[in-house]
Amino acid sequence: MVEQHVRWDEFDKIHVIRKLREIVGKWWKIQLNFTDQKGLLRGVPDGKFFNPLNHVCTAITNNAKGFEGCRGTARTTTASMTNSKGVKVSSCHAGFSTVSVPIRVNGQFVGTVFGDGFLLEETAAQQKIAIKQYMERAFPDKRSEVSSWVNELPVLSAKDLDYLTELVNLVVEEIVMTHKTINDQEDTVNELRNQLTNRYGFHNMIGKSAPMQNLYRLLERVANSDATVLVQGENGTGKELIAKAVHFNSPRKKNRFIPVNCGAFNENLLESELFGHVKGSFTGAIKDKKGLFEEADGGTLFMDELGETSMAMQVKLLRVLQDGTYTPVGSSQVRKSNVRVVAATNRDLAKMVKDGTFREDLFYRLNVINVTVPPLRERRDDIKLLCDHFLAAHAKGSSKPVKVISSECMEVLMNYEWPGNVRELENEIERLCVLAGDDKEILAEFLSPRITNLVKSGNSGIKFAGSLKGTMEEVEKQMISEGLVKHRYNRSRLARELGMSRASLISKISKYGLDDKTGS
Repeated sequence: MVEQHVRWDEFDKIHVIRKLREIVGKWWKIQLNFTDQKGLLRGVPDGKFFNPLNHVCTAITNNAKGFEGCRGTARTTTASMTNSKGVKVSSCHAGFSTVSVPIRVNGQFVGTVFGDGFLLEETAAQQKIAIKQYMERAFPDKRSEVSSWVNELPVLSAKDLDYLTELVNLVVEEIVMTHKTINDQEDTVNELRNQLTNRYGFHNMIGKSAPMQNLYRLLERVANSDATVLVQGENGTGKELIAKAVHFNSPRKKNRFIPVNCGAFNENLLESELFGHVKGSFTGAIKDKKGLFEEADGGTLFMDELGETSMAMQVKLLRVLQDGTYTPVGSSQVRKSNVRVVAATNRDLAKMVKDGTFREDLFYRLNVINVTVPPLRERRDDIKLLCDHFLAAHAKGSSKPVKVISSECMEVLMNYEWPGNVRELENEIERLCVLAGDDKEILAEFLSPRITNLVKSGNSGIKFAGSLKGTMEEVEKQMISEGLVKHRYNRSRLARELGMSRASLISKISKYGLDDKTGS
């Protein structure tokens, strides 16, 4: 237990503790307060005790010298409680009685709860004399009022003191239980944060192809900055995954990552979603609502489909991106937000700027760091890796053995153009696993008709355009790529099938940037 982890300011917000303090105040006009392990008063606003409930304590705590005496008593009493396990009844500097109970969390002393401002029945007469003398010395201008103030002070019998002690112990128990709950919640949050950091680490992103390696290097450089990032790519390429990787590998990872699809809202709803609104600002605004720029303060806001926003909304976005300020709907109060924005779109924003449908100044403000996610057809070397990943994920979710894809089926998957990219591939693998049932091997016959029909019609990765040499190289590259998959990356076997030396094959693999896995 580290003392600064004790959230003293939170304890007075807890309903049970508030009610107990109210009960003690109502029955005996006694205030309850906290000290930390050093004896410093905690949860004391503006250097004052919470609600002094009698005239004497009010006068003392409103006086600098008097309040310093109270602080000294708190420090001395707390120091005497460090090794104590029981209740301590003592006197304060002004002559009042004080009851203190130690707070121990996991066996470690972290402070006390104490109640003061009362007299004990058996010593009340002597205490009244001592308090009156103290007050007359400290506040000579109030001599006429001191006697009546002292006579109003609460006097506790031995039975009352027992009741008070029980209530103070209840406060301590509630503090210990609340503190444990807070620690458990923080441990859970930290564990989840660590899991997310590992899950979205760059090393866990799937892809060994040259385009993806270039993307990883860029993301590693970008993550530690606060620069706005624009992620561009086709649907299904994993733009949100890129945004999460940037967030969970940045200094902001301890704060929130909030995604919003800008294309899912009309202009008015999007403004309220992003910037919030105040009660009564429009029909249905029955209470104040925080916007995502406030919710994500200190963290990252991922704005997907940003190209779908109106010109009017683009003006508001430009303002918050430039100086971090915005105004909730229906409010005149300008607010600030420390948010890193990662924006994404599958539209060509540069063309939209030329067409006059997207603000040029906003485009340049967004385009500080441009991350382009390559479509799957441009990184076919990653298809087998992705298939293996999705097969393993399905097996884990269904508690069944991992299936394998037949060479014929993999050949078709490699030749398909994947207009839906990684998302389409993931869905297809899930479909294949379901249709294959208990079969260990997934056959080509289970493939979706749209895939087999397009591949059979000749719509493959080869483009018969340009020079003869370029086309021949494309054919050669595809033959080697398909052969590697077919022979499970056994280079010796593939070299024999292609009628070339193993050294020549390795040279070709390197030339075309194919996945040169360990093989024989």
